[in-house]
Amino acid sequence: MNIALLGYGKMGKMIEKVSLNRGHKIVARVDIGSAERDYNQMDVAIDFSVPESAVENIKGCLANGVPVISGTTGWLQHYEEVAEFCKKEKGAFIYSSNFSLGVNIFFELNSILAKMMAGTGEYKVSIDETHHIHKLDAPSGTAITLAEGIIGATDYTRWQLNKDDDDAVVVRSHREGEIPGTHEVTYSGTVDDISIKHTAHNREGFALGAVVAAEWIQGKQGVYSMKDVLNLGAK
Repeated sequence: MNIALLGYGKMGKMIEKVSLNRGHKIVARVDIGSAERDYNQMDVAIDFSVPESAVENIKGCLANGVPVISGTTGWLQHYEEVAEFCKKEKGAFIYSSNFSLGVNIFFELNSILAKMMAGTGEYKVSIDETHHIHKLDAPSGTAITLAEGIIGATDYTRWQLNKDDDDAVVVRSHREGEIPGTHEVTYSGTVDDISIKHTAHNREGFALGAVVAAEWIQGKQGVYSMKDVLNLGAK
């Protein structure tokens, strides 16, 4: 495949390394301030840019027939707009807060556990996420996805950052050293605790998942998720 990288920071460089190792070619490296891009050379674009550029980057590719894989967070207030634009253009698009194959399995475990715990009334749920000190957003997009999975299966109505309320899933964010990403969901009760945890050892898992998604989306049309890529059931 001919891959365009939208955003050429640490993740972009890791995606480049994984792509080349899997036999693909990088035909564009679009970073802040980059204007020119040849859509005709692109089989797919992988977007790990910044929130301010994401919507324009994605729409530009979709309007020119280029499928997009996006892992940029912080722009999701425009997600429905972008999804509708993709459908209108008969394009192909995948967004995920985390492309790690292990994390997406973790998302499914989280939803299953939430459904099992929904009727007990004995436990209070919390999410702890820890990342490196350079990460600007809090909580992480992955933590928000976990919280939304819990909310969708239980009586919780919202999530809340670093503050414990009865009707909210509390999400605690920690920034330490160079930690790539650790997420733990805990149900705390009076007699025991139940926890599930995912620990990333490096960024390569995120990059691999994005490239796998880019391979999967070739020849397809529509708005998809990593559930589709991994055949984990309906969206």
